[in-house]
Amino acid sequence: MSGLRSWWSFVDDRWGEVWTLVQQHAWLVIESMLFATIIAVGLGIWSHRNARVKPIVLAIASVFLTIPSLALFVIFIPFVGLGRTGPLIALTMYSILPVLRNTTVGLEQVDPAVVEAAKGVGMSSTTRLFRVELPLALPVIFAGVRVATLLNTGIAAIATLVQGGGLGISSRTGWPAIPPRRDRAHLGGCRLYGAPCAGTGHRHFAGRPLHDPSRQYRPLTERTKL
Repeated sequence: MSGLRSWWSFVDDRWGEVWTLVQQHAWLVIESMLFATIIAVGLGIWSHRNARVKPIVLAIASVFLTIPSLALFVIFIPFVGLGRTGPLIALTMYSILPVLRNTTVGLEQVDPAVVEAAKGVGMSSTTRLFRVELPLALPVIFAGVRVATLLNTGIAAIATLVQGGGLGISSRTGWPAIPPRRDRAHLGGCRLYGAPCAGTGHRHFAGRPLHDPSRQYRPLTERTKL
């Protein structure tokens, strides 16, 4: 109980510092996920339209995840120096595979009968993609985004080792102290565990409408009735 009181007192005394670190960590994850989602969805659409490039693109994206996170952060130091740019690039690379794989799987799982019906009402290839295929694949794509976000939230803690900021600073400065500053170290750990849990809970409520079949099929049904 005394440990909990000590932890809460530490948070209360340094709330400004805590909020600053939360913002740094959140923006690092949000920006990397934005770049990764744009790249991965684009590559997923290209792979879906061109079967020859699909295994190549997936293989390259898979290689990114085999590189140790700290090593990947350090690799970019000679090119971009210390700071948040290197971690931002590394986190983007780590996030591509889950979103890319789910994009290709989601597009492949679209019912061929629905695609043929869209062709029958005169939809072009681009219109079918944005009005039929992508809306139906969104639940699977967002599942990949959720997995990549949870992955990024944990890996981003290492960004502090290359002066990238974020929630890992508390853990880095807490345990090496003599004696160890357990309140600071535990603060970093609790925040790092809490962020993925909050993201998962948000997905439960935000992602629920994506599974509504009436919303997914309504554009095609309305065009078919015409």
